Amino acid sequence: MPFPPDILRVALPVPLPREFDYLPPAGQAAGPDWLGCRVRVPFGRGGGEQVGVVVGTGPASGDPAALKAAHERLDTAPLLRGELFDSLRWVAAYYHAPLGEVIATALPAALRAGQPLPDTRRHGWAATPAGHEAAARPGREGRPRRLLQELCEAPRDEDDLDQRSPGWRTAARALADRGLAERVVMEGVVPPRPIAAPRPTPGQAAAISALRTGEGFRPVLLEGVTGSGKTEVYLQAISDCLAAGRQALVLVPEIGLTPQTLSRFRARLGVPVLAFHSGLGDGERARAWADMASGRARVLVGTRSAVFCPLPEAGLLVVDEEHDGSYKQQDGVRYHARDLALVRASRLGVPVLLGSATPSLESLHNALSGRYRHLRLGERAGGARPPAVRVLDVRKRPLRDGLSDALLDAVGACLARGEQALVFKNRRGYAPVLLCHDCGWSAHCARCDAAMTVHAGGRRLVCHHCGARATPPNACPDCASLALQPQGAGTERLEQALAARFPEACLVRVDRETTRRRDALEKHLARLGDGPGILVGTQILAKGHDLPRLTLVAVVGVDEGLFSADFRAGEKLAQLLIQVAGRAGRARLPGEVVLQTHHPDHPLLGTLLNGGYPAVAALQLAEREAAAFPPYAHLALLRAEATTEADVQGFLHEAHAAFEAREGVHANGPMPAPMARRAGKARGQLLVDASQRNALHAALRDWLPALRALKSARRVRWSLDVDPTDLY
Repeated sequence: MPFPPDILRVALPVPLPREFDYLPPAGQAAGPDWLGCRVRVPFGRGGGEQVGVVVGTGPASGDPAALKAAHERLDTAPLLRGELFDSLRWVAAYYHAPLGEVIATALPAALRAGQPLPDTRRHGWAATPAGHEAAARPGREGRPRRLLQELCEAPRDEDDLDQRSPGWRTAARALADRGLAERVVMEGVVPPRPIAAPRPTPGQAAAISALRTGEGFRPVLLEGVTGSGKTEVYLQAISDCLAAGRQALVLVPEIGLTPQTLSRFRARLGVPVLAFHSGLGDGERARAWADMASGRARVLVGTRSAVFCPLPEAGLLVVDEEHDGSYKQQDGVRYHARDLALVRASRLGVPVLLGSATPSLESLHNALSGRYRHLRLGERAGGARPPAVRVLDVRKRPLRDGLSDALLDAVGACLARGEQALVFKNRRGYAPVLLCHDCGWSAHCARCDAAMTVHAGGRRLVCHHCGARATPPNACPDCASLALQPQGAGTERLEQALAARFPEACLVRVDRETTRRRDALEKHLARLGDGPGILVGTQILAKGHDLPRLTLVAVVGVDEGLFSADFRAGEKLAQLLIQVAGRAGRARLPGEVVLQTHHPDHPLLGTLLNGGYPAVAALQLAEREAAAFPPYAHLALLRAEATTEADVQGFLHEAHAAFEAREGVHANGPMPAPMARRAGKARGQLLVDASQRNALHAALRDWLPALRALKSARRVRWSLDVDPTDLY
């Protein structure tokens, strides 16, 4: 009797905590070489298909004749292997997520859909002989002709063109259609000579020297005041990594920071530096992923999802602004890119460098406990001095569109000196709420427990939570009064008020509305240039940007963060204030920070002004320890939403009853979410806390099968968030 054939165990991108068994395609045999390869398999009714990844092979547990056969094998060699495959399994186990969904999160969309690995050869564009002739003749000026003239000088790499000439592809296609330019392989093209490194400051030199000592996995926290030159330390560390023939991965928190970082890295390193973020096309992300997997690419700069890129010849991982909340994925597989970078560096046996002027309390606690090496840069580079800080007490003082006379005078003085000012308000839109002055009615979202934000100078209402839009009523729906007034100020209103006060000034607003398009932020900053002007913006401007002429930072929205139920509110506010204040006076011009507040005596402000971020961090850590909050405890948050409140509460009560109490682990709730209704759904949550991480995960492993078996779970949408950063 013949032995039954080995079967394929396939992880599919479906929200089910299991793998699926398939026979190999007809005429093929399953074996170890299938592990990590993509396969196209039948799934569901009606002839549906899915692309999954083989995660195991072996004998069938049941009758092989009952299994369906995979349609085709998509990869001749494993797409996922070694350390990356093991790290994805760790993500699935730690965040209690299906392995198929984790793998789908890790793969670029093109590879997830089953497309072949893209060509990883470097491509560029060159002028044809006909193009050289055309460039020598007079012609109509325009983008195609300018590109042709540039290509006549030398072939240009596509990545380089992406950074320097957004929109060049349309011009290139027009030239190709006329036979004037062609796409070429850039193999053998000598990269530009790297720019010489500046002489490091004593603090930078000490940090660079410390990074060069030791071998293997070494977590390092680089805490440096804003403007101290942390990026220069990164560049030196990457240069050492390249000299050793290894790859480097650099994570940055925002897409808007990527072009600026790429330009600086390419100029200094003298090698192709790849980008990886959601602003790129599917094909571009797939090519960068494949380039790193092949080992041809040496340096990759990207946002959160770049942490999943392969690193077969890894030498260094860098996490810039490691405290930033954008590293935490808030839906789907709720991983934290900083924590995954640490796990991957440990498995790869390479150093990981965490940089920040305002480290997260978790990282700071690890450094103070000796788990991380702690390096500090205490002085600004280039002789720049820390900005002077002034608190404006605006109690009982008139405000014009949220701005005090003293703040406006400071902006005016800054412009008169030919310098630039940043007016910071972390609230986009025109005003936070539309209010009836006679009866108190306010415009609320019909689908959320939230006020609708006034946009477009009062002509539109937008919910910032679900995206709902509405036209403001002409009269109050409750009392028919015409006294409807926008209350408070957002960036739009500040822009309007500053434009009226300083009509001659160059005024640029930077928030989510004005930076939706690719490269929009760079264009805005270029429009500001080096002349006198005003930036009005949100936290997009709080990190990473180096504006030499910016000498004044005026913070309008301090008070909102001083009173919050979120246990992380103090840490987040201190980080935001330090980061935005750090934009002032980064060159030789002295800087000033003006904080406008109705609560000048608040203890957090006093601690921050007198002792800086270290004093706030020490105070916050002491409070966290007393309250048994992270990093002195470990949390998991069970969230649920449904059409009715009864379904949410029914599920959460049953979930609490199914939780097996054990020493050191507690389930708290059910409790309402801070926003009890969002996008038309009732919401609730249950918080699990534990003093030990291992105990928490053991409890969650035992609890999850019981949750999935609950009948009430079918009436709600629920998710589990391990190490939540927001209890919302």
